[in-house]
Amino acid sequence: MPAAPDAVAPAAPGDPRRRPGGGVRAKVGAYIALTKPRIIELLLITTVPTMILAQGGFPSWWLIIATLVGGTAAAGSANTLNMYYDRDIDAVMHRTKKRPLVTGAVSPTGALVFGIALGVFSVLWLGLTVNWVAAGLAFAANLMYSVGYTILLKRHTSQNIVWGGAAGCMPVLIGWAAVTGSLDWAPFLLFGIIFFWTPPHYWPLSMKFKKDYAAAGVPMLPVVSADTGVARQMIGYAVAMVACSLALIPVADMGLFYTAAAVASGTWFLVLCINLYRRAVAGTTRKLGAMKVFHGSITYLTLVFVALSIDPFLPF
Repeated sequence: MPAAPDAVAPAAPGDPRRRPGGGVRAKVGAYIALTKPRIIELLLITTVPTMILAQGGFPSWWLIIATLVGGTAAAGSANTLNMYYDRDIDAVMHRTKKRPLVTGAVSPTGALVFGIALGVFSVLWLGLTVNWVAAGLAFAANLMYSVGYTILLKRHTSQNIVWGGAAGCMPVLIGWAAVTGSLDWAPFLLFGIIFFWTPPHYWPLSMKFKKDYAAAGVPMLPVVSADTGVARQMIGYAVAMVACSLALIPVADMGLFYTAAAVASGTWFLVLCINLYRRAVAGTTRKLGAMKVFHGSITYLTLVFVALSIDPFLPF
């Protein structure tokens, strides 16, 4: 992993960024923070429902736990390597200035070694306890995020999150492969749901913190394009997302419960995106309400995948 451009030095004693020491517990907490636990939670909430769908019921507890352990390690590795490479821009952005590598709670070398170790562990763990298809997919997901998105895309194109976000779709393929040892059309439609969900999920956050991204020189779409154009693209991606969720119904033989949930939640989220566009057209920048769409996107994904996990157990 190459060093980050213009890498920021760890915070020196007396630097206001430096957090007070707290012993072993604080150090462990800092390393856990490197893995971005909240993002991992969102990734894993898609894995178990996918495994239930692939099984047509509830998989063994051991398979679920083994898959989640490996998936958590793989995602944690990618997120840690992302923080290692981005420590220079994290120091500039208000939203990220308290991350462990900026405050000096973890050294760059420590973060790099930790990230690589987690990645190696994830592949070996999944290969030895689940299967090597799942392990290969986890390795690919790590490379897609830590190299494809973080190094090649993030700082160089406004479409960074579109293609880089594909790494966040990989847990559904990993979950399906963990159960079946192979892939099918259904997991690729689930991949499509998350792929098209990512822009209308992340761009509202970028709208909220566009000054941060601009100061750091990261060309997120809301930084380089008007809010109306961004909102219009969000609607397009949301339509494609809903289309994938509905295409899953005949492909995976989904029942009425999932169908109702997919239609209702998809319609609701589309309305959120359309309302954001209307506010952008009206020029109500201060009341754009971008974070409503951001939080709504998380609710949408949760509802769809919860319905996905319940539907196989229902008789209709």
